[in-house]
Amino acid sequence: MIPRPNLLSRLSGSYELTAGAVVSGPDDLVEAVRLALPVLDLRPGDSGAIELRLDPALGPEAYKLTVGSRGVEIRAGDRAGAFYAGQSLHQLLPDESYRWSAGAAWQVAGVRIEDSPRYAWRGLHVDVARHFFPKRELLRVVDLMAAHKLNRLHLHLADDQGWRVESRAFPRLHEAGSHRPRTATHFFREPETFDDVPHGGYYTLADLAEIAAYARARAVTVVPEIDVPGHASAILAAYPEFGATGEPVQVLDKWGISPAILSPLPATVGFLTTVFDELLGALGATPYFHLGGDEVVLDQWAASDDISAYADELGLGSVAELHAWFLRRLADVLAERGTRAVVWDEAFVAGDLRKDTLVMPWRGMPVGRRAAAAGHDVVATPIFPMYFDYAEAASAEEPMAIGEAVTVADVAAFDPAPSSWELAERKHVLGLQAQLWSERIPDARTLDYRAWPRSCALAEIGWAGAAGPDFMERLAAHLGRLDALGVEYRPLDGPKPWQRRRPHRPGVVPVAEVMRHVEQLTHDADSTRPSF
Repeated sequence: MIPRPNLLSRLSGSYELTAGAVVSGPDDLVEAVRLALPVLDLRPGDSGAIELRLDPALGPEAYKLTVGSRGVEIRAGDRAGAFYAGQSLHQLLPDESYRWSAGAAWQVAGVRIEDSPRYAWRGLHVDVARHFFPKRELLRVVDLMAAHKLNRLHLHLADDQGWRVESRAFPRLHEAGSHRPRTATHFFREPETFDDVPHGGYYTLADLAEIAAYARARAVTVVPEIDVPGHASAILAAYPEFGATGEPVQVLDKWGISPAILSPLPATVGFLTTVFDELLGALGATPYFHLGGDEVVLDQWAASDDISAYADELGLGSVAELHAWFLRRLADVLAERGTRAVVWDEAFVAGDLRKDTLVMPWRGMPVGRRAAAAGHDVVATPIFPMYFDYAEAASAEEPMAIGEAVTVADVAAFDPAPSSWELAERKHVLGLQAQLWSERIPDARTLDYRAWPRSCALAEIGWAGAAGPDFMERLAAHLGRLDALGVEYRPLDGPKPWQRRRPHRPGVVPVAEVMRHVEQLTHDADSTRPSF
């Protein structure tokens, strides 16, 4: 099974599960198990093959599953626990049970499972700003996450290269900010080249509501991200008046960091508050909202007399302090609506975050440890090994990637809360999350290739805390389930002929070199911060 359960004991006897079998118990738990086993077309009833009971003492997402000659018994701590019990029961069936055309009766060997997750946050980040993925693809991502007990879908909805959500209050966001005339095809170190093919798309608020509801039914929480105040070219292409200079900009057609930045003045806060309210209204009850806060070029703030005067009015002495103030102001807005802010680690380094702000240390776990020591909850997101837009091998056969290499074994060896940390620091680690930045992920087939099977290792760490010694053996067997589900994953021995691309060009860099560059950027940012 993947992820491996806390306890699995084989029992004597077995039970035959058939299509149309009756499942009994509280309505919400019954519906959860039915969603986890759709091919069986389970029917609710007073008693039957699967008996469900709610047992809150087990804790959130926890369950106990017993299969014997008289049927299946499930005790669940909550609805999510019942859903995960159903997913584990599904993994006890043959791979063919993941196909709708398969037979309708399977013999399930006797087993007892007691299970609960090590980490509450088991996330997958999908960047839909650089390349847009239609709603149908996100629903499929949710299904695959749910099958692996992953429970946080982080949607990167806005960046320099595109805005991806309808706004009825500010319609130019989706009318003008959601598309670009062309896309860069070069690597960072190469001369600029472009494909001259228009790219775009956005989700209506109704789409977003559907995605969130679909995810909630499958124990997945959607975490929206509107990255501010930097990475704002798409916003400013629609509404330049909210920028630091007020000058028109274009939706970026290339990668990298833009100097375009939102203004921190009250009008911008009001604008973002309205947009956030639209998103929160569509998503429903949303416990988390990501504000970004990363890779911000603050030069335009430092050069603005109006912004300097506003900082003086607030009693702030530097653009770094204003950056921190701006993100805290937005976090306060979210808190008033019952939602916690999430930020990338630069926002923590800037300082003055609300204590309930969750920090994602993409630049490495040392800054994550600093955030945890300061009392912030942390989700581990370091480039190595949590950036799945990096190639899985340093091979000319791999498709083009932003760098190389993050292997399945690298992911499986990752420890989000190292034993070298103090206990109080480890307690602030809520979990881990892999990032699928989409500069080099233009379509769903490439998304599959990048995400799987590395996300199987992600699921194992998130649920069990560490990969079991037999993980690679179980993974090899698990690939049959992915085949049945139609996942175009990367084979363990390398890409298939049609998955290969032309050899890497010189611009692709190893992870080690990238990390040295990131560490230098972090050192420079921490030691030299311009004042007004």
